[in-house]
Amino acid sequence: MGFEVGGVLFYGAIGLGLFIILLKSFVVVGGQEIAVLERRWIGKGMPRGRVMAMAGEVGVQASTLGPGLHFVIPFIYKSWKVAFTKVNETQIGILESIDGNPIPPGKIFAAVAKDHASFQNGEAFLKNGGEKGPQIEILPPGNYRINPALFKVRIEPCIVIDTGKIGVVTAMDGQAIASGRLLAKKAEGHANFENGEAFLRNGGQKGPQIDILLPGTYRINTDLFKVEVRDAVIIPAGKVGLVTARDGEPLPETEYVAKTVAKHADFQNASAFLASGGQRGPQFDVLKPGTYYINPMMFQVELDDVAVVERGQVAVVVSNVGDEPADVKKLVDETAAREKVRPSGEVPESPERRFSVGIERYVVPKGYRGIQQEVAGPGIYYLNRRAFIVYIIDTTNITIDWDGGEETRFDPLKVVSRDGFEISVSVKVIIRVRPDQAPYMVAKIGSIDGLIQHVIHPMIDSSFRNQASSTSAMNFMQDRQAEQKKAEERTRAELEKYHVECVSVLICQINLPQELMDTQTMKIIAQQQQAMYQEQQKAEQSRIATEKTRSEAEQQKNLVEAEIGVKIADQNKQKVIRTAEGDAEGIRLRAEGEAKGIKAKGDAEGSKILAIGEATAKAYELQNKAVGAQGVTAIEIAKQVAAGKVKVTPDFLVQGGENLGGLLSAFLTDKISGVRKAPVKEGATPEAGA
Repeated sequence: MGFEVGGVLFYGAIGLGLFIILLKSFVVVGGQEIAVLERRWIGKGMPRGRVMAMAGEVGVQASTLGPGLHFVIPFIYKSWKVAFTKVNETQIGILESIDGNPIPPGKIFAAVAKDHASFQNGEAFLKNGGEKGPQIEILPPGNYRINPALFKVRIEPCIVIDTGKIGVVTAMDGQAIASGRLLAKKAEGHANFENGEAFLRNGGQKGPQIDILLPGTYRINTDLFKVEVRDAVIIPAGKVGLVTARDGEPLPETEYVAKTVAKHADFQNASAFLASGGQRGPQFDVLKPGTYYINPMMFQVELDDVAVVERGQVAVVVSNVGDEPADVKKLVDETAAREKVRPSGEVPESPERRFSVGIERYVVPKGYRGIQQEVAGPGIYYLNRRAFIVYIIDTTNITIDWDGGEETRFDPLKVVSRDGFEISVSVKVIIRVRPDQAPYMVAKIGSIDGLIQHVIHPMIDSSFRNQASSTSAMNFMQDRQAEQKKAEERTRAELEKYHVECVSVLICQINLPQELMDTQTMKIIAQQQQAMYQEQQKAEQSRIATEKTRSEAEQQKNLVEAEIGVKIADQNKQKVIRTAEGDAEGIRLRAEGEAKGIKAKGDAEGSKILAIGEATAKAYELQNKAVGAQGVTAIEIAKQVAAGKVKVTPDFLVQGGENLGGLLSAFLTDKISGVRKAPVKEGATPEAGA
């Protein structure tokens, strides 16, 4: 019974041992794991210098066990499990081999071995000549069954170049850069440095690379290529980029800027620039506003302001490039000939000086080196200030002041008059440059500022000093217009030599010494006082006239009534006069009528009397013949006495020898007078008074 129990225990122990051995003989590897094996004994030894064992060799095996159930001989193999090597989408895996052939001298990275399935087949890597050390190949994103005992894997982020950035690359391995070159030549087929093997195989050179990385994400072996992220070249609005090449053909001594080459895509393709014969130094071409992906190790870019020509301005351009004018070329040849015969020991003139200050630049047509005859009108110009010097010239009126203002360039002029007084004169000069004359002005004096500083200011100062010294201070002030005219004429004549038009010269203010001004002020005050007294007198007279006018205004009613009365009286007077004239005219007309009646009556009476007289005369004649003259007279007297018509006592006594004739005459006279003197009553007829 005991034997049976012991046998059961013995066989149970054996069974348990066999179960444990069987359990140890199977290795279960998970879906995201690998098993690393180590052969502990019963096998061949590894060759000297090897670290990883091949199949049948004692040591840590180069091969691994993938996911699944695997049978291994226990006690001979030891295994341990590790997770897959995972590389995310934004990562890469950089490897270093623990075992393999040695890297050849002069090399940094191991050569690429074939058929190792991205380092997942360690035995194939070693069998196919895999080399120990940093591997040039990398692991792209994914899951890898890599033996950590054979390969050290370092997970690094991908190279990310953001927008507006570039990647400047430096290769840590490759051929040497050619002598005289700054950057490595372009290597083909490396796919933006992601294929390090192709880079080295195609002659990639060690050092700074001419190619750059544009914005994007790159899987680059950062042990082989060092990438420095820098800003792209951004030319803002209103600016221009001046480019200087750090590498290329040498620049000729007689040139200021490099010649233009094609196909370099605004200096973004440095390889094309060198292949086209691009020259080292300042470049003729410029960069306009925009973003440029330029290798900063190849090209240096400096920002400069664009040339802005406003309205009322022109730009005179001095070109440092182009053909030499014939006269300048001749001077260059003569200078070169003198250099050949220069005495020993004398320092030769530098080419820079000979071709810059030693040769006068003239106004030349387009395409020649010198001052361009054609000016640039208003606008924005992207000019290379190394190739072209731009002088902005105002073609509108330019005013230059000599006064005490804070913003003016010059202080008032200090001059001394002939009588020794110091005078301060504020002057304004207005000039103008015609557009077609601007290049010649630049050729003559250089710039408006030079014209003002070296021509106009000394000339105006000298002109007013000379004019002031020839007259007294007071006369200088009083003759201001004449002095201004003389200064303007001289300025106009002088500026014509510099192709500048003088618009006007104005004397703004003349300040005399205070003591002279005090004397003049007192004189003027006295004159003003005299004028004031005269004005006061005029004012009093005006006041009197005003008072008179006011009084007349106050008596205006009475004056109007008086004037009306005068007019009425005048009308009455005229009425009386007219009435009197009417009455007189009536009387005259009546008198004339009466006179005409009397005359008619008188004529009738005269005719009657004449007839009677004639008859009487005949009767008297007959009587006279009959009785004599005295008898006839006596008869007539007797008749008159008898009729009572003759007074006995005579009114007149007429004496003479012949009293009869005198008596008759007196009688007739009295009769006639009595008739004329008899008053005639109104309305009575002449016969009534007879």
